[in-house]
Amino acid sequence: MANISLPRYARHDAPRQPGVANHCLPKEKCGVFGVWGHARGAGLCYLGLYAQQHRGQESAGIAVSDGTKLNHHTGMGLVAEVFDGDTIEELNAVGASGAIGHNRYSTAGGSLACNAQPLLENYIGGQVAVAHNGNLINAEALRLKFEQAGHLFHTTSDTEVIIHLLASPRQQQAPDPLGSTLRYLQGAFSLLFLFPDRIEAARDPWGWRPLVIGRLPDGAYVFASETVALDVVGAVFVREVEPGEIVTAREDGLHSRRYAEAAPRPAHCAFEHVYFANPASVIFGQNVEVTRERLGEQLAREAPALADYVVPMPDSGRSAALGFARFSGISYREAIVPNRYVGRTFIKPSQEQRQAAVRLKLNIIDELVRGKRLVIVDDSIVRGTTTKAKMDQLRSFGASEIHLRISCPPIRHPCYFGVDFARRSELVATGRSIEDIRAYLGVDTLHYLSMEGLLSCMSRPGAHYCTACWTGEYRLDPEHPSTERIIESEQLRMFAT
Repeated sequence: MANISLPRYARHDAPRQPGVANHCLPKEKCGVFGVWGHARGAGLCYLGLYAQQHRGQESAGIAVSDGTKLNHHTGMGLVAEVFDGDTIEELNAVGASGAIGHNRYSTAGGSLACNAQPLLENYIGGQVAVAHNGNLINAEALRLKFEQAGHLFHTTSDTEVIIHLLASPRQQQAPDPLGSTLRYLQGAFSLLFLFPDRIEAARDPWGWRPLVIGRLPDGAYVFASETVALDVVGAVFVREVEPGEIVTAREDGLHSRRYAEAAPRPAHCAFEHVYFANPASVIFGQNVEVTRERLGEQLAREAPALADYVVPMPDSGRSAALGFARFSGISYREAIVPNRYVGRTFIKPSQEQRQAAVRLKLNIIDELVRGKRLVIVDDSIVRGTTTKAKMDQLRSFGASEIHLRISCPPIRHPCYFGVDFARRSELVATGRSIEDIRAYLGVDTLHYLSMEGLLSCMSRPGAHYCTACWTGEYRLDPEHPSTERIIESEQLRMFAT
C-alpha cells in the first residue's frame, strides 16, 4: 500500500465534564476496524474508520502492535480531526503486525476524552487494547462490585469493565481467559482485542451488532463493523463473526473457537437497516440500500397519498423515498438539499448542538416546494427536533400540503443495546397517538410503516431481529440481567482481589 497523504488538522480535545459519576455508563453505537498481517495497518485503520464515520462522530482512535508491544493514539472529534498524515506515519512506523481502530458516540455525560477508544491497558497478561460496539446491561453491577473490591477505573465507559474482568486472577487461571471473560457479559457487544501477537474478534451470542471478516490481496485479515469498510481498503468479504464466536488472527492465520452457543433466537438490530448503516454495506446478509428501497415501496403500499412530488429527508430517507416514488408513480424530487459539512444531528452529543445543526443542515428549494403537495419520506423520528423544524420550514416556503411518511414504526421504547435513545422522555412517540404526533409536527397526514411491513422487507425470519425500540419486547430484561452470569460478592472476591 502506498503512503497515505492526509490533510493536517488541529486536534480537538473536548474538555472533561465535571461531576460525572462513576456509575454513569454511556451506551455506545460505534464503528470498529482491525487489520492483522499488514505492514501499514494504521493507514488501513484510518481508511476503515473514515468509511464508518457515520457510526460515531465524538472520538476516534487507533492502537497498533509491533509484535511485542502496543501503542495508540486517540482524541475527540472526527477521524480527520484526530489524525493527520504525520500521526499515521508515526503509528505505521511503530506497528508492523496489527492495528485496531474505533469511532465512538455516547449519551450525554459520556462525551469525555478519557472514554475515547481503543482503551489500552497493562495487566498481568501483558498489554491489551479494546474497541467495543454495543452496550453491556450488567456493566454497572459489575463495576460496582469491582469498586467495592478496591479497583480503580479511569473512564466512565462500560468497556473498561471487560478489561477488569480479563485481568482478574480467576479469568487468568482459566484455560481460555478471554472466553471465560466474555461469558460474564450481558448485552450487545462486537469487540476487537489487540494483543501484541494477535487480534481477537468476538460477538455476543445474540448477534445484536454487525461484525465481519475480510481478506486483503496480500493475505492480511481485516475486521469491520460494516462491509463498506472492507470495500474501501480493498478487502474481500469472507464471512460474519458468528454470534458466540471468537475469531483470532495471528501470524499463522485465522482461527475460530466458541465461548458460548448462539442464542436460539438472534437479536439482529433492525435499526441498522433503517438508519445507521451505510447504504453500500451488507448488514446481516442483505444490502442496506436495497432494503431501504423495499421499506419505501412497502410504505407506499400501506399509506398512499395524492401529491406532486415525493421528497426525501436527506440523507438516510433518500433510499426509502426512491422506493416510495417508484411504487406510487409520483415524481421524485430533491427539494431539500443537505449541507455536506454538517454531521448527523441524531448523534450530536447535546440538544443545543442538535438544534444548531438543524438550522445549518438542510436548505429548501423554493421552486419545488411553493404551492406543491409533498410526500416527505424519512427513515425515522426519534426526538422530533429535526423533523418539526423542517416541517415548519417547508410551510414557511409555501408547501400547500405535507404528507409525512416514515419507513419504520414509531419508536416508543428505550434501547439498552447500543442506540442513543435510552430515555422515554426523549422519544416523541412515547405516550402520544399518531394524531398527537401529526399535530405536533404540523403536517397534513402522518403514517409510519407497520411492524409487519418492516419485517417483510428483511431477508431473515422476523423473529431473528430485535425490534424492542418499537414493540417494547426485550430479549434480555435490561433492569434485571440474567442471574446466570451476574457475579455475586463471594465470587467477585475470588477473582477480583
